[in-house]
Amino acid sequence: MKFLVVGAGGTGGCIGGYLAKLGEDVTFIARGRHLAAMRENGLRVRSARVGDFQVKPVKACTMAEYNEVPDVVFICVKYYSLAEAVDFLKPIVGKDTIVIPILNVYGTGEKIQPELECTVTDGCVYIFSMIEEPGVIHQPTPIFRMFFGLREPAEAAGDVGAGEDSGKCDKAAGQLEERLQAIEQTLNKAGIEAHLTREIRRDALQKFSFVSPMGAAGLYYDGVAADFMEDGEKRQMFFDLVHEVEAVGQAMGITFDVDLAENAGNILDGLTPDATTSMQRDVAAGGRSEVDGLVHEMVRLGEAYHVDVPNYRRISEWVKEKGIE
Repeated sequence: MKFLVVGAGGTGGCIGGYLAKLGEDVTFIARGRHLAAMRENGLRVRSARVGDFQVKPVKACTMAEYNEVPDVVFICVKYYSLAEAVDFLKPIVGKDTIVIPILNVYGTGEKIQPELECTVTDGCVYIFSMIEEPGVIHQPTPIFRMFFGLREPAEAAGDVGAGEDSGKCDKAAGQLEERLQAIEQTLNKAGIEAHLTREIRRDALQKFSFVSPMGAAGLYYDGVAADFMEDGEKRQMFFDLVHEVEAVGQAMGITFDVDLAENAGNILDGLTPDATTSMQRDVAAGGRSEVDGLVHEMVRLGEAYHVDVPNYRRISEWVKEKGIE
């Protein structure tokens, strides 16, 4: 399979790095000094999971330079860069290409599926990693768990029309399932704990129930992980936000198979005490952030499903007052 990783930051760098280390055909879309360093020295990954390794040479280019048809695309950009990534993919994907968005924001695949003439799954990943310096990815904790899958069984029919016989639909569904299983097997062989799930809406929202509260509370209090590990106002706010995500999920008809608060607490306890979220780092750097997808989106979902989310509204209003984008 030809893998294309759009966004070679902490997440994309690890996904593509692990696959390239295995010997898979991987191309990274990158830019700036990071791209220049990868071209000159390859990609180095400092991993607490599999040990440090380097992939050299590495296939890396800009969007304008890419001229292949990928079999599998991992979108690993920030939410505010999603539209640019989709515009890039429109002319290059084939009808059999499988696109797997790995973003912090819930429901990304469903949003972009109408724009791409191929199968777009939803996906999420549990990982703590970042660009340490150009050409170097640091993964200081060993967790690396990915979930991806189709939102509805009907999606497995691909582009087979309703007027065609059910045999063609079944064949298309079977072929797509085989390709998805092959991706899962390759990811696991590369050292990533990958799960092809039939409950991606549940699994993605479960991940979101940590990322969004952590991002929102971390930004609001300008706090590090240690601030939320101790009892007090900050920790209470974090768990109140988790419960609001849970309430919205239940209103959406999603049944969770774990206690979301307990799950979020376990993830929090596994962070390094000085950990901050990527949204905090983006805001601190004066750039764009994922605040729309991680904070404002929860307010919109609350309104859409008639669920009160007072803490998200409070933070959303504070964000707007501060002029944070």
